[in-house]
Amino acid sequence: FLELQMGEIDFKYLHTMMRVYDLDKSIDFYTKYLNMKVLRKSDYPSGKFTLVFLGYGSEDANTVLELTYNWDQEKPYNIGDAWGHIAIGVKGIYNLCKKLEDDGVNVVRKPGPMKHGTTVIAFIKDPDGYSIELIEK
Repeated sequence: FLELQMGEIDFKYLHTMMRVYDLDKSIDFYTKYLNMKVLRKSDYPSGKFTLVFLGYGSEDANTVLELTYNWDQEKPYNIGDAWGHIAIGVKGIYNLCKKLEDDGVNVVRKPGPMKHGTTVIAFIKDPDGYSIELIEK
């Protein structure tokens, strides 16, 4: 179905998310050794987490790295469970998710506002079970 409608859907690869155990150490690593800049940082007290976006230029023009720091994490993550998701910006998220579901794609989180904010998001799984976040743009 997507081949026939690609002109109607606007896709952009936005960011890759990783969970980190020590936020300051992680920010220092990416800025010091990989020359990334902190683009934005947001605390979510009701969810007890912080998001930090790093990259080489504005999020409008570049794919960036999202570090998620969960305030109550008591031990370092295993590499396998540190994986979060990739994020794709889309227009018309509700219609897209309906079409994806109709085509048998696993929509594991229906589109709607994120729990601790207002951004409209959805999550799907690829054939291997990797999470992909769709974000309304």
